[in-house]
Amino acid sequence: MSAEPSDLKTVHVDLGARAYDVLIGSGILARVGDFLSSGEPVAIISDANVGELMGERIQQSVMAAGLSSFLIEVPPGESSKSLDVMAHLLSRLAKKKVPRAGTIIALGGGVIGDLAGFAAASYLRGVNFIQVPTTLLAMVDSSVGGKTGVNLPEGKNLVGAFHQPKLVVADLDTLTTLPPREFAAGMAEVIKYGAIADRALFDRVAKGVKPEDADLADIIEKCVAIKARIVEQDEFEEKGLRALLNFGHTIGHAIEKATKYETYLHGEAIAIGMRAAAWLSVQQAGLPQLDADRIEGALKANDLPISLKPGVSSDSVLAALGNDKKVAADGRNRWVLLSSLGEAKSGCEISSDLASQAVYRLTLK
Repeated sequence: MSAEPSDLKTVHVDLGARAYDVLIGSGILARVGDFLSSGEPVAIISDANVGELMGERIQQSVMAAGLSSFLIEVPPGESSKSLDVMAHLLSRLAKKKVPRAGTIIALGGGVIGDLAGFAAASYLRGVNFIQVPTTLLAMVDSSVGGKTGVNLPEGKNLVGAFHQPKLVVADLDTLTTLPPREFAAGMAEVIKYGAIADRALFDRVAKGVKPEDADLADIIEKCVAIKARIVEQDEFEEKGLRALLNFGHTIGHAIEKATKYETYLHGEAIAIGMRAAAWLSVQQAGLPQLDADRIEGALKANDLPISLKPGVSSDSVLAALGNDKKVAADGRNRWVLLSSLGEAKSGCEISSDLASQAVYRLTLK
């Protein structure tokens, strides 16, 4: 591998035999081939938009490493996280005779990371894959931790597997291609990390963050480090600790399902869900109202929505809550609530009446 840039940040995810690094920096997209060793052809999975912008650079990097590659493009958007698209990917991998020693590169945002990761987990019962996230949300959240999967009509991420990547390469230069709405959607997860685990981080991002900010790499590094430490302690979400990462997601996922994944970006739905979760935290977990107000202010400062659009009913969101994968065996939703900014707890029970109130409040400005 060539010499690393002096400003390259590395977060190590210590999972024993499944350990890997998250590389964060600028100008590292074209160096992905440096991290490949054997097993060709290399499969690059992307969506049509990202593939057109960056697919050739990745293929040139793979070729420079002495390996052949091919690019599979799927339609952009949440609708590609389906069993039909998954079947198409697996068939293409088989036809191209990708070996067990081969590598899949997930080039794109959270949808591609989840989809390509699940393909890597399933094909030949598991092949290596590298996450190359190109959105802020994917860099700070979905590319790290090994959760992969697709959606069913009954709910989001109901089919999947834990399959850790071999490496995550987060090139900040790719963020310059994002529309402002996409960057803002990623900030929802950044705000989440500050809210659940790092008050100082929250204080910084509550002021608003832009792609050109000089400390963006530091912010991303802090988010990745928070997730890495949680995943290291609870890789398979068996102890309740990893569930802390779901702050705002219970209602957020229900909003996505109620609107058929067509109205909100994932981060936008999570932002609205965090506003509701903050209100519930005041009612049930002792969160000071001032802290809940600060969460709402942070969402606004980062150009995120805090209420449901006209035409999205609270009843449809409540109906969708029952099919979220966070519903326990007894049929109850389990919530992540805050006792203060930077302090979260999982497994909180909320009455159906209180949940209804929280969702109804989202119809108000």
